[in-house]
Amino acid sequence: MSEVLLSASGIGKRFGGVQALSEVSFTIRRGEIYGLIGPNGAGKTTLFNVLTSVYVPEAGEFTFDGAPLAHLKPHEVAVRGIARTFQNIRLFANLSALENVMIGRHVRTHAGVWGAMLRTPATRAEETAIEARAHALLDYVGLSARANDVARSLPYGEQRRLEIARALATDPKLLALDEPAAGMNATETADLARLIRRIRDDGTTVLLIEHDMKLVMGLSNRVLVLDYGRRIAEGTPAEVRANPAVIAAYLGGAAPTEQPVATANAAA
Repeated sequence: MSEVLLSASGIGKRFGGVQALSEVSFTIRRGEIYGLIGPNGAGKTTLFNVLTSVYVPEAGEFTFDGAPLAHLKPHEVAVRGIARTFQNIRLFANLSALENVMIGRHVRTHAGVWGAMLRTPATRAEETAIEARAHALLDYVGLSARANDVARSLPYGEQRRLEIARALATDPKLLALDEPAAGMNATETADLARLIRRIRDDGTTVLLIEHDMKLVMGLSNRVLVLDYGRRIAEGTPAEVRANPAVIAAYLGGAAPTEQPVATANAAA
C-alpha cells in the first residue's frame, strides 16, 4: 500500500442554514490520481476551498505529509506543498504567459524587499533562476512558443494549461485541479489527460474534480463521490460506477440511506 499523503477526517462546513460538507473523510496516497465527483451542488469545490484555506471548516481536520494542516493562510498551504487551479480561470490577463508562471514561483523565493531594491547579486541570480524555471514549465505544458503572449490572447485550452504551469511553479506535492477540462473540446481534453498522467508519472500526486466522467474514470486510481455534502462512495472507478448510491445520485431515485462505502484498499 502506498504512503498516505493527505488525510481528511470528519470535515464539515456550513453556510448559514446550508450544510455544504458533513463528516467527509478520505485519504489520498502519494503518487496517485484521486478523482472527486458528484452532482452539481455536492460540495466538491467547497471541499477544495476548505483544503486550501479559502474557507475555514467548522469540523474535522486535514493531515498533509505527516503534519496537521490547520490555521494556515492560502499562501502558507502552497508553501506546505498543495497547489490548485480554479473552476473559473484566474490568470493575470494582461501579463504574459511567462510572467504568469514566474508569479507562481513567489512562494519559493528568498529575496526580500531590500534585495529587490538594491539589486544584489543573489537577487539577480534568483530572478534568472525563476525565469529559467518558468520557461521550462511552459515547455512542459506545451506553451513554450507562447511565452511572450499576453494571457488573455491565448485560446481557452491554452489558458487552462497555463494555469496548471503556474500551479506547478510552486513545486507542489499535491496538485488540486478544479474542473480543468471544463469548456474544452475533445482534442484539448485528450491533451489534458496526457498532461495529467505525465504530472503524476513525474512524481506529483493529483486531486481531480471533473464533470467529464470519461476523463475522470479513465485517469483516476480511486474516486470519491459526494452528494449533498456527504461521502456516498469511494473506490476504484469500476466499483464507483456500480455503486447503487452513485447511480441514484446521478440518475435519480431512491438509494439506501446508509450505503456501504467501497474502500478498494486491496485493489488500489
